[in-house]
Amino acid sequence: MIEKKTVCQIVDEWLEGKDYFLVEVSVSQDDKIVVEIDHAEGVWIEDCVDLSRYIESKLNREVEDYELEVGSAGIGQPFKVLQQYYIHIGQMVEVLTTDGRKLTGVLKEADDERFTVGVQKKVKPEGAKRPKVVEEDETFVYEQIKYTKYLINFK
Repeated sequence: MIEKKTVCQIVDEWLEGKDYFLVEVSVSQDDKIVVEIDHAEGVWIEDCVDLSRYIESKLNREVEDYELEVGSAGIGQPFKVLQQYYIHIGQMVEVLTTDGRKLTGVLKEADDERFTVGVQKKVKPEGAKRPKVVEEDETFVYEQIKYTKYLINFK
């Protein structure tokens, strides 16, 4: 069986000096290898092909037969690594908290421990007849979140 660690090392070699980053590597019992990469400006198919060929050049099909799939982290899929938070700062995200709240807003900042989302809420100021829409920042530690994902806006 092909080791996940081996595939990660090969991918890390390919990533060296590039702006891409590794999102996930999985290797199933029957040696199906799935590699997900991402980039701040999107992932090009040519780079996926290049990475796939690089991995194939480092693995020996004579020793172990395997299936290889290289692609980008899916649009609309939950973030899996911290770098995905960084590249989506300033963009709309959806957050589902562990207590079941679902929020949408602009990802304002992120660091190793927490991230902040600007969420629009209706608030009725004292003495006003109608509520006003205001933006409030909500900060979360990653343990409070079931998922965060990028939202595609077609407006």
